[in-house]
Amino acid sequence: MRVAIIDLGTNTFNLVVAETGSGAHYTIIYNEKVPVKLGEGGINQGYIADPAFERGLNAIRNYATVIRSLHTDKTRAFATSAVRNAANGKAFTDAVETETGIHIEIISGNREAEYIYMGVKQAVQLHPAPSLIMDIGGGSTEFIIADDEGIRWKHSFEVGAARLLDTFHPSDPLTAGEQEKITAYLRHTLKPLFEAAALHCPQELIGASGSFDSLAEMVAWEFHTPAAIEGVSDYTFNPDEVAFIHRRLLQSTKAERLQMKGLVTMRVDMIVVSTLLVETVLRETGLSHIRLSTYALKEGALWDTITQM
Repeated sequence: MRVAIIDLGTNTFNLVVAETGSGAHYTIIYNEKVPVKLGEGGINQGYIADPAFERGLNAIRNYATVIRSLHTDKTRAFATSAVRNAANGKAFTDAVETETGIHIEIISGNREAEYIYMGVKQAVQLHPAPSLIMDIGGGSTEFIIADDEGIRWKHSFEVGAARLLDTFHPSDPLTAGEQEKITAYLRHTLKPLFEAAALHCPQELIGASGSFDSLAEMVAWEFHTPAAIEGVSDYTFNPDEVAFIHRRLLQSTKAERLQMKGLVTMRVDMIVVSTLLVETVLRETGLSHIRLSTYALKEGALWDTITQM
């Protein structure tokens, strides 16, 4: 059988189609992401702006065409922060279903965190000692403290990169005062995370997909070779190399970021607040060991769907 999963993120819509094998085994036969920017123009006002609404519809229309062409047997679609917090979120999901027949499940932040854990567990080897999993979205950022047996703690915070940009409207480049202001806000908002980390004592940070993919690509281009991360689902960062990229990003202009190797255009605007978010978490938790998981929500939802079939 063929299963399609659509992840309607605040920044990016993702489509993955997999062919199932025996048990929970599957082979991914199609993978696409589109920078929809669903939160642009309305994320902190609690609505999906008209241009973003139409971009989202167009993306799903195109995905529906791909899904039909691949003769997919089952399709599931999941909407996250931008849709669940928008006054017209249901109007958007209704429009999608009317036009394409695709039903969208609007999931909670906790459910999102559970799917992220399921995805990460497929990509990396978790240990008896807990890890802190972090997935930076556009509208929200999910944190999961988990080990190889399961989740110990999870929480979804409304501090996604698009939401932070819309809240602070930082200069280009970011000023020292803006950096201090955003960091202070993050320290306050993420206080429950830091308390949970003090209680559960995670031994490493695992960054799930998204901004961490870009960080790995930039590290590979700067210090190694792009081939270093090709085809891998798990990558261990050198802390000094990460710190170097963080410093470069925080001092950069948009024009400079557009020229940085390994940084895709869709992340140029949001990578600065994303890297500031990562730095704050590392500093406040005292963690230095960092790994990348290239799997996140959509792979977790895929695994969950296949195991329930």
